[in-house]
Amino acid sequence: MIRARILISSDSLSLSRGAEETKLAFEAELSRYGLLNEVQVVYMGPANRTDALPLVIIYPEGTRYGPVTPADAAYIVEEQLYKGRVVEHLLAPPEMLSGESAHLPGQQGDTYAQKRVVLQRAGSIDPTAIEEYIAEDGYFALGTVLSEFSPHAVVETIKESGLQGRGGAGFPTGLKWSFVESQQSAQKFIVCNADESEPGTFKDRLILEGDPHAVLEAMAIAGYAVGADQGWIYIRGEYGQARERLELAIQQAEEYGLLGDNIMESGFSFHIHLHAGAGAYICGEETALLESLEGKRGIPRIRPPYPTVAGFRDEPTVVNNVETLANIPPIIRNGVEWFRSIGTERCPGTKVYTMLGAVNVTGLIEVPMGITLREVLDIYGGGMKDGKTFKCAQTGGASGSFIPPEMLDVPLDYKSMQKQGASLGSGALLICGDDTCIVDLAYVLERFFVAESCGKCTPCRVGTVQMLESLERLRRGYGTQKDLEHLEEAATYASTASFCGLGQAAPVSIITGLRYFREEFEAHVRGECPAAVCPMDKKQVAS
Repeated sequence: MIRARILISSDSLSLSRGAEETKLAFEAELSRYGLLNEVQVVYMGPANRTDALPLVIIYPEGTRYGPVTPADAAYIVEEQLYKGRVVEHLLAPPEMLSGESAHLPGQQGDTYAQKRVVLQRAGSIDPTAIEEYIAEDGYFALGTVLSEFSPHAVVETIKESGLQGRGGAGFPTGLKWSFVESQQSAQKFIVCNADESEPGTFKDRLILEGDPHAVLEAMAIAGYAVGADQGWIYIRGEYGQARERLELAIQQAEEYGLLGDNIMESGFSFHIHLHAGAGAYICGEETALLESLEGKRGIPRIRPPYPTVAGFRDEPTVVNNVETLANIPPIIRNGVEWFRSIGTERCPGTKVYTMLGAVNVTGLIEVPMGITLREVLDIYGGGMKDGKTFKCAQTGGASGSFIPPEMLDVPLDYKSMQKQGASLGSGALLICGDDTCIVDLAYVLERFFVAESCGKCTPCRVGTVQMLESLERLRRGYGTQKDLEHLEEAATYASTASFCGLGQAAPVSIITGLRYFREEFEAHVRGECPAAVCPMDKKQVAS
């Protein structure tokens, strides 16, 4: 009889820090005490914090230890599992905010805290065991729609929920589904965009590694709703562990009759296939993804027609990203009113963010829509690192906007950010202190876009190179006022005339950088870098 379970985080960072060796050490120590038949040791999905990895959770007490080394395993087994005493000095650092929700000053009664919807199971179940997913209400939503909902009713439920696409654009998910539902076609497809290639973003990877069945269940629900019997997951090629867990999850679901033919004897069939990309950033754009999925070069298509009319193999196709899909089963299980009670009226639900940069605690958080950046920094980030002063934040990864200090209290939701001329993007938050040079940061980002441009259109292919050259001259102290004017002109042209979102987003850091930090660009024209970061090597550039 199993009386206790030891869960060990198994994301790539945990594994690089010795999670596998730690697991073996626990098993060896349990064997020495004769406890292997009483205590189960399993991997769990990734934890949401990087400061406590590898993380070890012992149930039923829920004791959290971290970071844990193989040498710590013997002491934990002896003290807690043999003698029943918690090892205080090995406990994981306390959370920045404990509890399901907590009142924060200045919010007029609203509550903002980590609210687990998408990540409700990640880090608490073994992602390789379908039994554990089922035990936590897994596939209950699929069973509900197959037995109690008509396909149209499912679409209307998602429309009423107000769920918006979490890939960056914020397009209403239910509306997209309704477009495909209305198409008269013998073949339709559901495509999961798991090509998470935005620098600094790893939320989709952690969802897939920690709770792969949630995405499979959501795709099956989407297929039932719009009349599709085939689904494809386009996953980033570098996501080896996520791909392995998805392959296993698909196999398990088919063995249990939860995917494949005649699911739950309902007459509905749905098959899911996995396709690994080759690491092209442009394939995160949905039409380029579809081109790649068809075996062609990954470049954007002319629109219209949109994928909802002519998508994969020219058939009506729903393309949703991982986080969007992971919201579907909870909405079905808990209802529309429950979902709309989280977040804001116009942007309900939660948002998963990856937080990086000059904060004391980096990692993954899931919070209601409408939380402010100031709250994210102070509560979940633990404040600025090393006493630095907040200079800016970049939202949405490389393609995101620079957010200055005066926007710290703007609600983080699609509508509020759009009003401020900024974007929420995919949910990557890069926090920068006063030692960051905006010109240098813009240069690093633009170098990325030059490498990743597919070259289809001139504004992007040529414009990104011209912007990079101007930034290089500025950061080397060789730039002139003319370079600054040309930089602004090229950025404006690329943002308005580029064919797809890559070219339109490539100059965002430059445009918002000039909007809020123009004096820093002008200082570089004078040969000065206020942050003392840029090389300012006129002689080297001149040569």
